[in-house]
Amino acid sequence: NSMSIEIRKAQTDDHLQIWEIFRDVIKSGDTYVFSPDSTQEQGLQNWVGPKFHTYVACESNSILGTYIIKQNQPDLGSHVANASYMVAPKAQGKGIGKLMAQHSLEVAKRLGFKAMQFNIVVSTNEIAVNLWKKLGFEIIGTIPKGFNHKDLGYVDAYIMYQKLMDF
Repeated sequence: NSMSIEIRKAQTDDHLQIWEIFRDVIKSGDTYVFSPDSTQEQGLQNWVGPKFHTYVACESNSILGTYIIKQNQPDLGSHVANASYMVAPKAQGKGIGKLMAQHSLEVAKRLGFKAMQFNIVVSTNEIAVNLWKKLGFEIIGTIPKGFNHKDLGYVDAYIMYQKLMDF
């Protein structure tokens, strides 16, 4: 039941559970660019720290998902947000990704971002592509064979975009 899911800013105490989700999500090599062999230190460098707004989705004391918001580019591109989402494999299919996505769009607006862009959405990750479309994102570009899928080899990747406010 998604009513018992709380989404909050991540704390240092959450890092181990965040790492466990990160490790479990990237090891399949089918949705994220991070090497399936990433160490805990490497993984956390891509998810926590001063340049990231890191959030966790919890049920009781168990973290079931996590997302980050950051500037898509520095300086003159800093008004566009970038975000990444991970749901623990054991918790997939329960709507946690959608809850985090909706939450992140509100947070991004509150942080003053004018748009959000995903730089590399793997074309074969139909669950993600369909969710982003449902939530108002559009595919604004295709990177031909831009992702080296562990099982399928080189597949296309999409750049997806949504305006968050008029500017």
